[in-house]
Amino acid sequence: MQLLQHGPLRMTTTRHSLSAALAKRQSLLIELHAQGTDCYRLFHGSQEGVGGLTIDRYGPQLLIQSFHQSLSSADVQALAEQCCSTLNASLLVVYNDRSQGNSRVDRRDAVHQAEPAALVDLIGHELGLNYRIRGRHAGQDPLLFLDLRNTRAWVKEHSAGKSVLNLFAYTCGVGLCAAAGGAREVVNLDFAEGNLAVGRENGALNPGLKPMQFVQSDYFPAIRQLAGLPLTGRRGQQFPSYPKLAPRQFDLVLLDPPAWAKSAFGTVDLLRDYQSLLKPAILATANDGVLICCNNLAKVAMTDWREQVLRCADKLGRPVRDCQVIAPGADFPSADGQPPLKTLILQF
Repeated sequence: MQLLQHGPLRMTTTRHSLSAALAKRQSLLIELHAQGTDCYRLFHGSQEGVGGLTIDRYGPQLLIQSFHQSLSSADVQALAEQCCSTLNASLLVVYNDRSQGNSRVDRRDAVHQAEPAALVDLIGHELGLNYRIRGRHAGQDPLLFLDLRNTRAWVKEHSAGKSVLNLFAYTCGVGLCAAAGGAREVVNLDFAEGNLAVGRENGALNPGLKPMQFVQSDYFPAIRQLAGLPLTGRRGQQFPSYPKLAPRQFDLVLLDPPAWAKSAFGTVDLLRDYQSLLKPAILATANDGVLICCNNLAKVAMTDWREQVLRCADKLGRPVRDCQVIAPGADFPSADGQPPLKTLILQF
């Protein structure tokens, strides 16, 4: 795998790799455009020859991000021109340098000064739905995770008449697809009010859909209440306040946690303790219901994780009748067939 470096020879290699990636995507882009989608990955550098470089289209915006080394202004312009020429589209360019610690966006904007029009609130489209797009915002990641598109499509196709619980909802894209698919009830749960605020914007951008519900809460007290489990802690521990929820089950549950997070209620750790997240989510899924669970850690193998998930369900007395895998779209290629994002559809 190459690392992005400055210099005409390395940039020539980068442009060649980008050209090959764009050529491979031509049939996919035709398909996505026909579906009403203009949000997708144009270059997945870790798998397409230039580690630490990603290029995504979000509607009218082209988002270039570097994670290992900064790009020069000329590099950004050259890559943008190459993408826009292939797409035959004039896109607003945003460059996020994320080569600093913890992949945080360098907000000094010292390299590429984006046009003001590129940084205002924009609208992207996926599967005919409207999504809020912001090249720069208070968080670090884009407001729509593109590698989950196939999962959102599955939810849209299988939500009619169902109650849907979207856990770690982020900006509520899965909830929006459930509403578009005819769900009778959609509950989005996330700890961050800022994420849910974008989810509300996404709902407002699609006014013909049934309104969604939004619950701001830490995962652990919310899911344990829904699952009918006690909230336990160390002796004498005082928990912060949290919304009170009645025990209940949902027809379709989506569990897409971050790799790691810690709060007063517990720790999210996909590597060492996925079961503590999974167990209450299973209990909050109705009999004959569906749980879609995700794991985005590259170091976790699908075979090992799948076995762990199925074993956890068996121990709860909720054996899985059918288990399917949803892979990311072709714009997220994987040389070994083991993409970082792993998604299972569990039918109980």
